Amino acid sequence: MSMDAFTFLHGNEGEKMRQAVSIISSRLMQLLIMILLLSFATFVLMKLTPGDPIRAVLKVDDVISTTEDKDRVMEEYGFNEPILVQYGKWLYNLAQFDLGDSIISKRPVLDMLLEKLPATAALSAGGLIALFFLAVPLGIVGAVYEGRWPDYVSRWFAMIGASIPSFWLGLLLIYFFSLKWNMFPVMGKGTLAHYILPSLTLGIAMAPLYIKILRERLISTLQSSYIESANARGLGKGRVLVFHALRGSLIPLITMFGLSIGSLLGGVTVIEILFSWPGMGELIVQAVMQRDYPVIQGYIMVIGFLVVMTNLIVDLLYIFINPQIKQEKGWG
Repeated sequence: MSMDAFTFLHGNEGEKMRQAVSIISSRLMQLLIMILLLSFATFVLMKLTPGDPIRAVLKVDDVISTTEDKDRVMEEYGFNEPILVQYGKWLYNLAQFDLGDSIISKRPVLDMLLEKLPATAALSAGGLIALFFLAVPLGIVGAVYEGRWPDYVSRWFAMIGASIPSFWLGLLLIYFFSLKWNMFPVMGKGTLAHYILPSLTLGIAMAPLYIKILRERLISTLQSSYIESANARGLGKGRVLVFHALRGSLIPLITMFGLSIGSLLGGVTVIEILFSWPGMGELIVQAVMQRDYPVIQGYIMVIGFLVVMTNLIVDLLYIFINPQIKQEKGWG
């Protein structure tokens, strides 16, 4: 949680508005700096990567390549220009939201990514839903029944989930729930049933850390003075737990989500390949295999943009979660 976000939580209404503007401005500046650094690093690394994209283009064209053909392709894509000139032109196009064209399919990269983005977003949402319904109940059970068998079940689940790689977990789910018991389809995207196994794989892989953090924070919150005051006023245990203790304990989970959005998107790529999901992960793997540099660069830039924007949203969400703000406004 940034210092601007902390001040935003505890200031008066005018100060909160100023801090909101400050948070947004700060994040937008970070976005600009990150885009510049990421674009340069991505462009240079693509040039240093082994492999020749020219040969991939000529192979797609299905012709016997000659020196003249190679020179023609290099001139067509600007590969014969100095690297800084190539980067400058690419950055200029990037500033106009033009990620270039695929050297394999000749299609605009942005169109290709936007075409695959809904499938990736849908799978990510499914994984987050699975994460919520796993991490929140198990974290609550572990805290409420601290030191008893439900707590042990919660901790064992977290330990086992953290020990199994996501691709191995996915293979296990495929074997039992699809091949052995024939309960769910294993590949593709069509019905709601196609979401179950990949979403569970993603949710279980992410849940252990969230279970641990929620359990520890909730145990600490349940022992705090304002929870004791709520109990003394005769409020029901369920109401105290949900509307007082849990509300404050969710804040570190939101922070963790902002920090782990990059690993979430990376995990989605692995799950998409495993379950033949037609999303951005499938697209980027094909681009890497074909040395389709514009698609790789565009994918990295889109992921970087999503990470920074998610952290901006997380910072602004604190005002809706923090219980002290609710009390100040008379909502709780």
